[in-house]
Amino acid sequence: MAGTPRAGIIPVTPFQQNCTLIWSEETKVGAVVDPGGDLDRIEAAIRDQGITVEKILLTHGHIDHAGGADELRERLGVPIEGPHEADRYLLDSLPETGANYGLDGARAVTPDRWLAEGDTVTVGGLTFEILHAPGHSPGSVVFMSRDARFALVGDVVFKGSVGRTDLPGGNHEQLIRAIHEKLLPLGDDVAFIPGHGPTSTLGEERVTNPFLQG
Repeated sequence: MAGTPRAGIIPVTPFQQNCTLIWSEETKVGAVVDPGGDLDRIEAAIRDQGITVEKILLTHGHIDHAGGADELRERLGVPIEGPHEADRYLLDSLPETGANYGLDGARAVTPDRWLAEGDTVTVGGLTFEILHAPGHSPGSVVFMSRDARFALVGDVVFKGSVGRTDLPGGNHEQLIRAIHEKLLPLGDDVAFIPGHGPTSTLGEERVTNPFLQG
């Protein structure tokens, strides 16, 4: 069953990261994407929507996206899928990173399933294809629903910007190449939720994003 996707954004951490609930309207079964922190707020949103969460998805290993993942896995009793294993070093060092940023309680996390290019992830009857899109971090992945023309892109691309590449493991040329070769060919009509800021479409970014011109 394909299902009709629904999404709700819960800004978490001082970085205002777009933790996202995605679920199937038909089954009310879903996933939490990038629970960086503020887990009580995330659990309240799950209750408010009446969703049964079956897994946690991670787009990459940075603290504002993954800092609360291990504790939420424990609270909900569900597996974690993603990111790509190239971000293992980031996930292993989350406690130290959290301390550096004044974010208490971040735990190291090992996913139950690493994701790679071409893998598929199912959520409540919805199917997402995995694109490995390194550059912001070595193991960044994008979750793409071809049926719904919808993607969860983490910090790969934003409305009017792209992911920062000045953090350890970042590579600007690699990031721009991944956007041009993997994301933009998906189609102008594809809507996406980024890790920060407002939603957009790939078509709008192809035409107007200053980092993607030339």
